[in-house]
Amino acid sequence: MAQALSQDHFAKRTSMKTLRSQKLRMLLTHRKLLQSKAIAIDNDLRGTLRNFGLKVGVVGTVKFEARIKELVESFPDLAELVEPLLIVRRTLREQIGILHRRLLAIVRNDDVCRRLMTIPGVGPVVALTYRATVDVPARFRNSKAVGAVFGLTPSRYQSGEIDRPGAISRCGDEMMRAMLYEAAHIMLVRLAKWSWLKAWAMKIARHRGMKKAIVALARRLAVIMHRIWVDGTEFRWSREVTAA
Repeated sequence: MAQALSQDHFAKRTSMKTLRSQKLRMLLTHRKLLQSKAIAIDNDLRGTLRNFGLKVGVVGTVKFEARIKELVESFPDLAELVEPLLIVRRTLREQIGILHRRLLAIVRNDDVCRRLMTIPGVGPVVALTYRATVDVPARFRNSKAVGAVFGLTPSRYQSGEIDRPGAISRCGDEMMRAMLYEAAHIMLVRLAKWSWLKAWAMKIARHRGMKKAIVALARRLAVIMHRIWVDGTEFRWSREVTAA
């Protein structure tokens, strides 16, 4: 029992984040929270207006408010009901913009983030989330350990003579896991330029499916990002890179 308590205490001490990391995490969390509220308002407006036969349709974030006002123009009572939501939505979008500009300013002045962004699919938000989550790269015994901490390694089912891999463990930091998954998805689905890393993941996709390829790529991205951070290097597009 004493040994277990000692190990638990040691784990808590080693996982304590620096003050800078905590502030970065707050920025990222607040930005994400405001985004989720703004999206909820958009979805609510779409759903409630649809009940009156008014369809918003495909419209971008910037033109969304104008589209809503256009739909309710002939319905003064509806216009009065949607106006409070539009005001809140407008305020949320303004504050999201302020937080995002602050995020970009931090990334521009951070050497680690700039190097992480040399990896295809890794943008400012992913890079800063990784920066804030890992915080002190030396706390990982090696780069391969990062994927397990973020819950991206397969769990195992063991019973008697049975020993088979299962789905990813999904333990650890959910936001970081989602960011790595998003970066992997962007690289495989949206980016046209090829690299040795994309070729590696596409080979997995052909044999095991795109979903498993994205998970495998997200796990490998976590490892490569840690290696780049520790080594002070940048991503190389040629196959001579050996980090895995």
